[in-house]
Amino acid sequence: MRFMTPQPAVAPEIIGFYTDEFDEADRLTSSADGQLEMVRTQELLRRHLPPAPASILDVGGGPGTHARWLAADGYAVHLVDPVPRHVEAAQQVGCTAEIGDARRLDVPERTYDVVLLLGPLYHLLDQTDRILALDEARRVLKPGGLIAAAAISRYASLFEHTATTWLDRERVHDAVTDILATGRHDPGRKGFTAAYFHTAEGLADELARAGFATPSVYGIEGPTWSLLKATEQHTGGRMADSAMFRAALAAARMAEAYPDLLAASSHMLAVANA
Repeated sequence: MRFMTPQPAVAPEIIGFYTDEFDEADRLTSSADGQLEMVRTQELLRRHLPPAPASILDVGGGPGTHARWLAADGYAVHLVDPVPRHVEAAQQVGCTAEIGDARRLDVPERTYDVVLLLGPLYHLLDQTDRILALDEARRVLKPGGLIAAAAISRYASLFEHTATTWLDRERVHDAVTDILATGRHDPGRKGFTAAYFHTAEGLADELARAGFATPSVYGIEGPTWSLLKATEQHTGGRMADSAMFRAALAAARMAEAYPDLLAASSHMLAVANA
């Protein structure tokens, strides 16, 4: 029998943000940089995933944005998310879904071929909680199973708010300054919910602490995503079908071989085997 230590509930601010303030279902389709994230996440996962019909646990999978295409690829996907709105949407995309917390999964040991953590590490401010989520992922993975864990880059807000030109707003300037120094966007600040911003070294270290050997870390959008965002933001044009989008995608692929460029991506993806 496995005895669980009670864990704190997901912060109400995070639930409220994704319920009332922000539509996660549109994030990867409504902008060129979002679509760049989607394309790159798909190609990185497809590179590492075992063949279908492997079993995938999509932890913090939101409204099923990734579960949809994974199910279409033939995988058996079960999604867990703390936001009821997300779970309701995910139940319509070809996977099973339930409400749950990444830090305390209601799943037997050694159940899944793959565990995805493509959101939980964004919103766990304390390292203890992030390690707990990674420990849970390792617990439910079959021996040799794959984890893929995403994180927001420490420098993403600096690049983003240069692109939006919002760095001259005092509250944005102060929030970005704090994120650069501490990695934290604390609860109560406007513009986003509670969030943690990783360095590449910090992300790899946390996977290693949870028992995942030699994790590989990739920059998802690559070093030129903010140019794409700035162009779309200030011209009003749709850049997803443009030559600039294709160039940004090529740059992301080319940058993989150069770890120094990891810091310029908006998001990172760490992959490792249990």
